[in-house]
Amino acid sequence: MQKEYETITEISGPLVFAEIDEPVGYDEIVEIETPDGGLRRGQVLETTSEHVAIQVFEGTSGIDRNSSVRFLGETLQMPLTEELLGRVLSGSGEPIDGGPQIEPDEEREIVGAAINPTAREYPEEFIQTGVAAIDGMNTLIRGQKLPIFSGSGLPHNELALQIARQATVPEEAEAGDSGGSEFAVIFGAMGITAEEANEFMADFERTGALERSVVFMNLADDPAVERTVTPRLALTTAEYLAFDEGYHVLVILTDMTNYCEALRQIGAAREEVPGRRGYPGYMYTDLATLYERAGRIEGRAGSVTQIPILTMPGDDDTHPIPDLTGYITEGQIYVDRGLNSQGIEPPINVLPSLSRLMDDGIGEGYTREDHGDVSDQLYAAYAEGEDLRDLVNIVGREALSERDNEYLDFADAFEAEFVQQGYDTNREVEATLDLGWELLSDLPPEELNRIDEELIEEYYVGEDESETIEAEAD
Repeated sequence: MQKEYETITEISGPLVFAEIDEPVGYDEIVEIETPDGGLRRGQVLETTSEHVAIQVFEGTSGIDRNSSVRFLGETLQMPLTEELLGRVLSGSGEPIDGGPQIEPDEEREIVGAAINPTAREYPEEFIQTGVAAIDGMNTLIRGQKLPIFSGSGLPHNELALQIARQATVPEEAEAGDSGGSEFAVIFGAMGITAEEANEFMADFERTGALERSVVFMNLADDPAVERTVTPRLALTTAEYLAFDEGYHVLVILTDMTNYCEALRQIGAAREEVPGRRGYPGYMYTDLATLYERAGRIEGRAGSVTQIPILTMPGDDDTHPIPDLTGYITEGQIYVDRGLNSQGIEPPINVLPSLSRLMDDGIGEGYTREDHGDVSDQLYAAYAEGEDLRDLVNIVGREALSERDNEYLDFADAFEAEFVQQGYDTNREVEATLDLGWELLSDLPPEELNRIDEELIEEYYVGEDESETIEAEAD
């Protein structure tokens, strides 16, 4: 039942406060009609028996105390259909691609809920991104939530686009228990500039990735409060495609920092007692309601995998946004400023990066039997070479042993050949592992102490094989 009032008492930032005489529901949708006949949509953020706080999606400009407030008695819903694939929507779910209005098969509330732990199926199957530093060293698993930690000015957008157009389920995995499902990408952009939006769309259209994607665009000049809605619209769409239509869905959300800034802005308007660095004390819970919507459900063919992207203010990974994200998610991928200054594309630093579910989705039956051993050995060798770089700055290379110089050369080659691949190169996981073996074969076999001897005998690369492997990787 709709209720209408003309009792606005205060307007603060994106919020409108009004008096009521009957309770209204939390998250209930509101229409605000301005004196000039304009109509704005909002959502109940806080409610008591006498007062209500409304967050207005389109901004509060033009709203005054003479405006009327109409409570619709329903929560915000997303129209859902398989025909959403290939569409571009605004941050509030309206089509902005010039196409027809959405004719939904059904509508669902966007609030959603985390998957019941008793219904969860453990993530165990590999998603190939075509990026060697991820597939080889920090593998993404279906149903996982694996964020990308970046910084201002770093090319995380280019990496996001590369993953969006290249990500796929390998044929070997498709033959598994949940195989046969198609792959789809949900791309949710929050607070991006018009220039970035144009770049995203140009890339989606150029590569044809849009055909299997649903894109939600919230621009920097759109109301900040809309950013709190965009990821929920995206995840509701992902859940429908995954658990009703059987798709394996990869959800890319960028930039979660802009989302958290919107939470802080709303909290300030509500005059809440701030938590760390001015962010709301409930930000952990709020982020968890988004991240925990990733996963797989027993008996359902599809899956929802998340890659949230955030820019760490001041490149500080102890900042509340990356810190809380790290607690909730299953690892992180670091985009490194030092590697970016060297021209490495994509500049992923594998040493602080981590995929906690990697071991469960690689190896025989998923990728290749040597995957885990190769990853461990590459990590150990690169870490030793990185440590030796610090020593070189003090004593010089001439003071180091022959073994130490081999590890220094390995670290340089690892960055230049394994991590470096450009944003247009799609490496199959087989090529990634073969390239790893080529690099490890520059070290003496006795140094490969993390690899089974049988695998060394099978895969250790002789000099005559190196050129062929490098050409295949490129």
